[in-house]
Amino acid sequence: MESMKIALLLMGILLNATTLSGVELLAHDYYKEKCPIAEDIVRHNVEVALLKDPRLAASLLRLHFHDCFVMGCDASVLLDSVEGMTSEKLAGPNVNSLRGFELIDNIKYLLEEECPITVSCADILAMAARDAVQLRGGPRWEVLLGRKDSLESSFTGANLFIPAPNSSLEVLIDNFKQQGLDTEDLVTLSGEQKPGSHTIGRARCLNFRQRIYEEEDEYHHGNDRYKRYTTFRRILRSICPVEGRDNKFAPLDLQTPKRFDNQYFINILGGNGLLGSDNVLISQDLDGQITEHVWAYASNEKLFFASFAKSMIKMGNINVLTGDEGEIRRNCRFVNA
Repeated sequence: MESMKIALLLMGILLNATTLSGVELLAHDYYKEKCPIAEDIVRHNVEVALLKDPRLAASLLRLHFHDCFVMGCDASVLLDSVEGMTSEKLAGPNVNSLRGFELIDNIKYLLEEECPITVSCADILAMAARDAVQLRGGPRWEVLLGRKDSLESSFTGANLFIPAPNSSLEVLIDNFKQQGLDTEDLVTLSGEQKPGSHTIGRARCLNFRQRIYEEEDEYHHGNDRYKRYTTFRRILRSICPVEGRDNKFAPLDLQTPKRFDNQYFINILGGNGLLGSDNVLISQDLDGQITEHVWAYASNEKLFFASFAKSMIKMGNINVLTGDEGEIRRNCRFVNA
């Protein structure tokens, strides 16, 4: 069953055939009668969690992305392994990397107390990501609600469809295209293996070592060939030596690491994106279309915010389950008995 879905996704068939019909059943006020305080419960708990750990904002955003890019926005990423099914949490892009599961568990518990078997885990992920962005200074958008939760996870899909931190621009464009997203979405949500346009959050040394010790100027658009020991690189090399310390972290945005803003794009223009997949937006953009978007967002934060909200809505509607598809899980880690 899973292998068939993976094959269809690779051909762009399953996604394009089902996304629109599912989205038609979503609504902004889906829980208005069924669970009026659902969004308030999610936002309050996200807010409390971010006061304790501001880094959770990036983690919640990333959870939503890693969920949507596999089989669609269906909370498959939240499922634990059981006999006959390996969790997506154990896939290469996710293992020892994804965070925020306990917060989602707590929100789900409170929602089950208030409105049993009503609010899906997939909708919780979408709302939590939106609230996390706004609470860190970013835009707010109205989330379409009414998703159902999947009955399975896809370990294989998680390894196939989530972009690697050293992906080429061509690979990134193709990866987003498979999900029905265009190059504008790519720039807006760029580096989506740690989404939020990398304006918040951190990355492990293992994921950016190649970029800071690269011998060529591939990631710097010709601007760093003779500047091997800039302040930016010295800081990163002090965190991440040539060997060892793979799990040490560095901020994705050294300038404003805890705030959602447009600094990421300014960093890229200066050759100071943390990951290789950041800098290829400029260095490998042959026709200049992507570079135009980067310049536009670097110079106009309001434009970036508006585009980000639009792209998040678009991403949040990928291959959703609605109606009789899927279920509303009682516990986000397991399908209902």
